[in-house]
Order: sequence, then C-alpha cells, then structure tokens
Amino acid sequence: MSEPLIQLRGISKSFGDTRIYHDLNLDIFPGETLVIMGGSGSGKSTLLRVLMGQLKIDAGEILIRGRYLDNMTRGELDAWRKSVGVLFQSGALFNSMTLRENLALPVREHTDLDDETIDIMAQIYLQLVGLREHIDKLPAELSGGMKKRGGLARALMMQPRILFYDEPTAGLDPVSTAQIDELIMNLKSKMGATSVVVTHDMQSAFKIADRLALLFDGKFAAIGSVDEFRSTTNPLVRQFVDGRLNGPFLNPSDQCSYKTQLLGRKLNEVPHGQETT
Repeated sequence: MSEPLIQLRGISKSFGDTRIYHDLNLDIFPGETLVIMGGSGSGKSTLLRVLMGQLKIDAGEILIRGRYLDNMTRGELDAWRKSVGVLFQSGALFNSMTLRENLALPVREHTDLDDETIDIMAQIYLQLVGLREHIDKLPAELSGGMKKRGGLARALMMQPRILFYDEPTAGLDPVSTAQIDELIMNLKSKMGATSVVVTHDMQSAFKIADRLALLFDGKFAAIGSVDEFRSTTNPLVRQFVDGRLNGPFLNPSDQCSYKTQLLGRKLNEVPHGQETT
C-alpha cells in the first residue's frame, strides 16, 4: 500500500467538559474511499473540520502529505483547503444564486479564469451530475437530491483531488441515494479522487467504501474492509452494522444509572439545606 495522504496520530479534542476524541489514530490513503461511521454526536462531521484546519486539536499530530498541519503557513493552509472539495449535508447552495452562479463563485474568487471558461466548466460539471438542464434554476426550485448533486458539482469546480462528503445521502429517497452513491464511485474511477465520506447509511457505506472506520467513545473502535465489517464478530461493530437495539453501542453517559442521570448527583449526596437528622 502507498504512503498515507493524511495521517492522524494521537488526536485529542474536547469542547469544554465534553471529550470528542481521545488518542485517535487514522491513515487515509491516496485514491481510496474511506467511510467514517459512528453514532450521532460521535464527532464524524467534526473530524472533517479538523482535517481542514478549521478546528484546532488539543493534542496529537495531523500530517498532510508528510507536512504537519499545525506548522503550515497561511499560504500552505489555503492551498490545502483549495485542494479539497467539500459536499455539505444540505448542499450549502446560496439561495439567491442560480446553479450557474453558485458554481461560478469559487472559481471567480480563487482564479483568474474568464467568464466564458468558467461557464463552460459549470456546464461540464452539471452535466456530470445530471443537472445541466437546470443550470439557471434557483435552489428553491430543486429537490433535496438535486441540491446535493448541485453542491457536488460546485465542489468539483476547483478540480480537487480530495473530496470530503458530509452525510451525502441524509434525507434522500432511495433513488436519489443511489444517484449520489453512483456519482461518488464514478468520481473515484474517472478522477482517481481520494474520498472521505461521513455517513450512517450502512447500505450506502457498503456500496461505495474501500475501507470503513467506526467511531466510538473518542476512538476508532474498528477499521477494515467491507468484507471484514460484514463478517466481523465484534459485538460493537455487529450492533451498529445490523442496527440492533441491544448491545454495547451506547453513549458512555447512558451507562450511568437512571436515577443518577435524573437527579444529576450521586444518590448519597443530600442537597444543601435539606439535611436530615
């Protein structure tokens, strides 16, 4: 296997008293599609912001092509961010702009290309996602799946070699989900793009992934191929993959007693002013 494109070593991150990651380790390899899964609030989407340098970590190291992210100059960090295309959960299109204008915006801001060239690029990428005939429509005139495909087309306008997808199929019907899955796979085969996909959609994950990583309690509890995840006997992975109600896949806070959570204190503690004799 080739050298990792992105390396995470001993990452820790907290927001106040809430720990998100603790000693998190991961390698992302060129040209692969890595699917990151986990429960709600496990830090899947936050990890994309960490990798973009938008959130500082508390401890550990992040290397991009062997270069420490924290040591990058402003210019190097800008270049890294420009090399990554991001598809947000909602598509994140500007409501006051047509698809044509939405796609043109990042290219106008970051390049010296003329308007005619930019418009040709917009048509090419909208054709790639099946939306060229809707080029002059506003986001309000598009379905949820069309907005996501439009957001993906915009992410491609800067011709990135790395793509981050944040819940690309969330809220979509099965047909729209299949369209997004097919686009992710086509972009890998046609562009050789490295893809990091955050999702909890197991059917989609098994379809598109080269490897999968499961976040639990601040660490990756399991990393492996689709076949390894399908056949594993690990009870944590098994519960998540099968969608079982009972099993070890719980938020650690759920393991406290009900009364302790309800009262917010240890049962043997007596509130001040309510002492008994």
